[in-house]
Amino acid sequence: MVHVNIFDTTLRDGEQSPGVNLNQLEKLEIARQLERFGVDIMEAGFPASSQGDFEAVRAIARTIKHSSVTGLARATKSDIDIAWDALKDAAEPRLHCFIATSPIHMQYKLMKTPEQVMQTAVDMVRYAKTRFPHIEWSAEDASRSDLDFLVQIITKVIDAGATVINLPDTVGYTTPQEYGRMFRYIKENVPNIHRAALSCHCHDDLGMAVANSLAAVENGATQVEGTINGIGERAGNAALEEIAVALNIRNDRYPFTTNLVLKEIKRTSDLVSRFTGMKVPGNKAVVGKNAFAHESGIHQDGVLKNALTYEIITPELVGVQSNDLVLGKHSGRHAFKDKIEQMGFDLSQEKLNEAFKSFKQLTDSKKEVTDEDLYTILLDIQTASVDVKKYELVAFQVQSGSGNLPTATVALTTPCGNRVETARTGSGSVEALYNTLEALIEEKIHLSDFNLTSVGKGRDALAEVHVKMTVNNTAVSGRGSAQDVLEASGKAFLNAVNRVFYNQKAIAKEPAVL
Repeated sequence: MVHVNIFDTTLRDGEQSPGVNLNQLEKLEIARQLERFGVDIMEAGFPASSQGDFEAVRAIARTIKHSSVTGLARATKSDIDIAWDALKDAAEPRLHCFIATSPIHMQYKLMKTPEQVMQTAVDMVRYAKTRFPHIEWSAEDASRSDLDFLVQIITKVIDAGATVINLPDTVGYTTPQEYGRMFRYIKENVPNIHRAALSCHCHDDLGMAVANSLAAVENGATQVEGTINGIGERAGNAALEEIAVALNIRNDRYPFTTNLVLKEIKRTSDLVSRFTGMKVPGNKAVVGKNAFAHESGIHQDGVLKNALTYEIITPELVGVQSNDLVLGKHSGRHAFKDKIEQMGFDLSQEKLNEAFKSFKQLTDSKKEVTDEDLYTILLDIQTASVDVKKYELVAFQVQSGSGNLPTATVALTTPCGNRVETARTGSGSVEALYNTLEALIEEKIHLSDFNLTSVGKGRDALAEVHVKMTVNNTAVSGRGSAQDVLEASGKAFLNAVNRVFYNQKAIAKEPAVL
């Protein structure tokens, strides 16, 4: 059995998904869950891209102990220096340095000759080696590169100190047969390839990212890169949960092992979905809500007689559990603390008290409190910053009906501590609420997207709202949950606005050398 390392890039490539905007606390929470999931390497971000990304990468590097934390860098000394400053406190710091190698990228994007690209790659890997013990070098757009040129440049960057060679299918163009053949060619023709690991990184533009990744593993790759739920630029990346389960279920075809804890798949998927606002489609493999549902009578009959007739993956394998009652109105603080620890949360005493208070409030109005309900409460509290001045909702009231013009009255406290109140109308209840909030908030706001979902089932299910907007020309996202749809909508709106204040505080803590 050959061991395959799992390289997760949810926090870098995944966050490049259009409309996704994670703050530092959310990134930290995802990083902790990725560590529990068992990823070998996590790409925490692109430190040189912004001050906020630098701060997030540094915070993750200082927090994570059981996964190697890496950051992306272009083939420039300044990017490498900034990455080292962000990653130097990590338990196992690692650099991911890239440069394009395809003819179209070299000519039109880099405007460099192949010889210039080769020299730049070698010089930057050699420079990075003076700082980083582990260097992954990526040949951007490798799947459209000349194979003999790849052999030459890979040979030289390994001699310069690269320990991992990544051959990405950057635009999702290749097929499994072609991609596998490229890895086999590099394995057979690069004379010093035994001194480095081969890695694959596939995009899903033609829907073949997972298949291409598996083809690479079959042909010598010992590291697979991807994201949770397959999120990422354009059509996304290879979905790591699909690769993990495929390797497990079809170990007859794929004699490879990983360090992934498969029962953490559902929890990891849900966390990423909630924080990014990217809902998992019902028919998504492995983690979609219909992955274990059977509507056809023939299928139902077969599953009842023997689950293996139509279920090749058991729900328990990926951490899917029944949504039973877990805690009730009379549950005490000790039982609540035990439960949230079982769910993988480690809260400070202050946040534990806040979570218990929210739980008790929910039991007053909701008959059955499920794991999913608790998960929503805990995520909101764990990623809430308590030391940032912000807008807070004091009270609101919305009047609407089939014959009335919807009108909202809202009272807020401002970041300066003042109480403000006003009323506005709208064509609907949510619009009236948002028009009122916008009138009370000094920042310039433009709402671009609104999404409403339910948490769990039943008429008393929690509502969860995700919004995307620009605040003072800065793109942000926000989320809010409550039993009342309008309250959840208001919370999501304010959560997005308050992110601007949180991001400003995080960036102001300690500047990077940019």
